[in-house]
Amino acid sequence: MSFLKILIVVTNIDTYASGKLETGLWLSELTHIYQAALEKGYEISIASPKGGKVPVDPESLKPLTMDKVSKAYWNDASFRELLENSKSLSEVSTKDFDLVYLAGGHGTMYDFPHDTTMQNIIRNQYENGRIVAAICHGVGGLLNVRLSSGEYLIKGKTVTGFNWFEERLANRKKEVPFNLEAGLKERGADYNKAFIPMTSNVVVDGNLITGQNPFSSTETAKVIIRELEKQNNTK
Repeated sequence: MSFLKILIVVTNIDTYASGKLETGLWLSELTHIYQAALEKGYEISIASPKGGKVPVDPESLKPLTMDKVSKAYWNDASFRELLENSKSLSEVSTKDFDLVYLAGGHGTMYDFPHDTTMQNIIRNQYENGRIVAAICHGVGGLLNVRLSSGEYLIKGKTVTGFNWFEERLANRKKEVPFNLEAGLKERGADYNKAFIPMTSNVVVDGNLITGQNPFSSTETAKVIIRELEKQNNTK
């Protein structure tokens, strides 16, 4: 059993700014990394900007989007209890982790990009050579992270994340506060996307790992575990 420590960051936001639709965490983007880490015996912390309740996007609970792994966790009362009582980022900001992972869901577009505590955690994690990972809209949490040099962390890095065409397919173009794909490119990132929208795509650039969309949840978890084990073996 490995005693690596991982931090999974999730959103506190439950509605779009319009107030018309509910949003939150996209469940599979938490459950797959959680399951993979649990199987390895890692120590897992779940935190959100404010702490407390983590809303789950109802779209991620529909039969077509909820896979077996997510369904099993959603039906587990102790796991649901975890989502009611996440730690706050300030509670975990001084701790060391082998992995900091930003789970997605449209809710993250509101509370991830401008959270300075999150930015500090990510910068310290990255500059210490430890793994930073993000999936789908969670990648938005990387947008405003600056390194000690003042440069944006993602400048010159190859990354992926939910793209604008996928936003159209999800029928959320008029709801979202910004275009994530365009934002990544504006920061100087080399944006990479799957040839076919809504299919799995995972990008590794050094100790930065990004997944494109919910359909990348399984592969992202596998790649993260592989890279964590690799890094742990070289310590």
